[in-house]
Amino acid sequence: MYATLEQALLDLEKAGLLKRIHDEVDPNLEMAEMARIAFEKGGPALLFENVKGSKFPAVANLYGTQQRMDFLFRDTLESTKAAVLFKSNPVDFFKHPHLGNLILAAKAGLHSLPVRSGSMADFEECTLQDLPQIKCAPDDGGAFLTLPQVASRPGKNASVMTTNLGMYRIQISGNEYSPDECGLHYQIKRDIARHHQKAIEEGRPLKVSIFLGGPPAHTIAAIMPMPENLSELLFAGMLSGRRFRYFVHNGYLVSSDADFCILGEVAPDLKPEGPFADHVGYYSGKHLFPYLKVKKVLCKKNAIYPFTVVGRPPQEDTLFGNFIHKVTKPMVPASLPGVHAVHAVDAAGVHPLCLALGSESFRPYVKPEEREPMELLKTANALLGFNQVSLTKYLMIAAKEDNPKLDVNKIPEFFGHVLERLRTDRDLHFQTETTTDTLDYTGDSLNHGSKLVIAAAGPKIRDLRNDTADLQSLHLPAAFTDAKIVMPGVVVLKWNSDMAESFESGIAALRDSLANWNCRENYPWASIVDDTATLGMEHPQTNLQDFLWLTFTRSDPARDLYGLNERYVHKHWACEAPLIVDARIKPHHQKAITFDKAVRESALKKLKGIL
Repeated sequence: MYATLEQALLDLEKAGLLKRIHDEVDPNLEMAEMARIAFEKGGPALLFENVKGSKFPAVANLYGTQQRMDFLFRDTLESTKAAVLFKSNPVDFFKHPHLGNLILAAKAGLHSLPVRSGSMADFEECTLQDLPQIKCAPDDGGAFLTLPQVASRPGKNASVMTTNLGMYRIQISGNEYSPDECGLHYQIKRDIARHHQKAIEEGRPLKVSIFLGGPPAHTIAAIMPMPENLSELLFAGMLSGRRFRYFVHNGYLVSSDADFCILGEVAPDLKPEGPFADHVGYYSGKHLFPYLKVKKVLCKKNAIYPFTVVGRPPQEDTLFGNFIHKVTKPMVPASLPGVHAVHAVDAAGVHPLCLALGSESFRPYVKPEEREPMELLKTANALLGFNQVSLTKYLMIAAKEDNPKLDVNKIPEFFGHVLERLRTDRDLHFQTETTTDTLDYTGDSLNHGSKLVIAAAGPKIRDLRNDTADLQSLHLPAAFTDAKIVMPGVVVLKWNSDMAESFESGIAALRDSLANWNCRENYPWASIVDDTATLGMEHPQTNLQDFLWLTFTRSDPARDLYGLNERYVHKHWACEAPLIVDARIKPHHQKAITFDKAVRESALKKLKGIL
C-alpha cells in the first residue's frame, strides 16, 4: 500500500528491484534507449537522478517485469480480483462461498470510494518546459508524456464519480504548440470523447486534468477497460488499498497524491500532433487532434517523473496487458454470454488480431459433424461492439464444443484448430469501409479500413502439415521466392518486386502455382512478406512473433486478401484454399520504428554494471 510514487520506488530499491543512475542522462533518445535495454534484458526499474535540462528525477521500466508487477501489488491484487469477480458475476461468487474471498472483496470495496483531501498548498507551480523533455524515437515530433492519467468529467459540476481516467498520448513540445499548449491524442472509442462532445453541445470548454505519478495503482487504473459510466477512480482506490484523494481547484479535479498535475481547457480548434513511435511498431503520422490551453502545471516538492517506452511488442506495456487480463478475466463472460475467452494478441500489435473462444449451441440437436458457425457469428458481432475489442481488425473465433481444452493463449494450437476447420467459401465474414483503430494505417485513411471475422465450428475438413519437403513440389513464379513454413498449415513467401510487372500479375501467377500444388489443402494460409529472413521453423518463438507482426500489422482484410477461384455468392466473398494475405509494406503505410546505433552504444555504457 503506497501513498506516493516515492514510497513505491524506495520499496523497490530495498528489494533490489530498482537501480539509480547518478550520471547525467540526455532526455533526447538516450533515456528512452536505456529504458528499452533494461526491459529487453529483464533488468530493474531505473531512477534517473540527473536529467539534462530538468530539475526533476525520472523513473522508467517501473512495470517492466512480472516480478515487479507482483511486488508492487502484492497486498491488493487478490482483493481487487475478488471485487471484480463479485461485480462481474455475483452468482458465481456466491455459488462457492469462501470467507477469504468475502473479506477480500469487502476490503477492496472500502477503499474504492474517492475522498476529498489536500489543497493547492501541497503543490508548487512549474511549467511544461521544466518537465524532462523525453523524446523516445528519432522521428518523434517532440517530447511526449507516455504515462499520463488524463481526467475529465461530463459536466461543469459533475460528480467525481463520473470522472473518466484514461491514458492518452500528450505531446508537450514540437509542431505548432506554444509553451502553454500540449497535444491531446485521444483515439476513437475513448470515454473522453463523450465528455468532449457534451462540452461542445453545451458551448463550453472541456476542463481536463493530467496527472503524472502518484501511487502505481493510479497509473494502472488509467489503462483499465472499465464499464462505461463507472469511474476508474474506484479501481485506483481498490488496487492501491487506499482511497483516491482529490480536491477541486477552479473546476479542475486535482489528484492530491500525484507528483505532477497539468490543468487546462480543450481549445476550440485542432493542431497537428505527432508523429510518434507507437506500440504497434510503427510511427503514427502527424494529424490534426485536440490540444489543451494549459492554465497551471503543479508539482510536489519531491516530484518524480514517470515514463515508459513503446514500440514493436513486446515492450513494458505488454505487462500492462497481461495485468489487465489477469484482473478483468471474469468480466468478459459476464458481459458477453457465450464468450469463454478472449486474447488480443500482443505480438500482432494487440488490436490487429484477436482470438476468441465461443459457444456453438444454436442447434444442439444436430450431429457434431453437422455443426457450423451460427452462434459464433452472433458472438463475433457482439465482440466487435464490445469495449476496446471493437477495435479488432482480424477476429478468429472457434467453438468450444469442438475442443473443450482449446486455449486462446496457445497461438499455434488455436490457429491449427481454426485452419483445420476453415471453409474459405463460407467462414470469412468481412466488414468493409468500417471504422478502425487510430494507430492502424493499412486502410484507406485514418480510422478507415475493414475487418474480418474468421469463424470455425464443426469437424476437421483437412489435415495440416509442417514438412519442409512439401515445399519442393511448390513451383513458385519468379516474383515469389524463399517459401517457409512458420507453423503447421501456414507458409510465408517473399515478394520480389523487380521480378513482376505488377503485384496483380504476380498474384495471378501465384494462384496458378498454388492451384497445381498437391499440398495446398494442407497449407490453407499463405502470407506474402517483403523479407522472410527471420522466418522459419528453426527458431519457433521468434518465427511466430515475426509472422504475427508482419501479417496482421501490414494487411487490410478487404484490400489485401486473395484466394483461388475468388467469387461472390449473394455478395459474400468466397474462395478456395489457401487464403493468401498480402502483408507487404505499401506506400500508404507508416514507417517502421528504427533506432540510432550510436545512442544505443552510449546507453549501454551508462548501464554497465547495472544490468
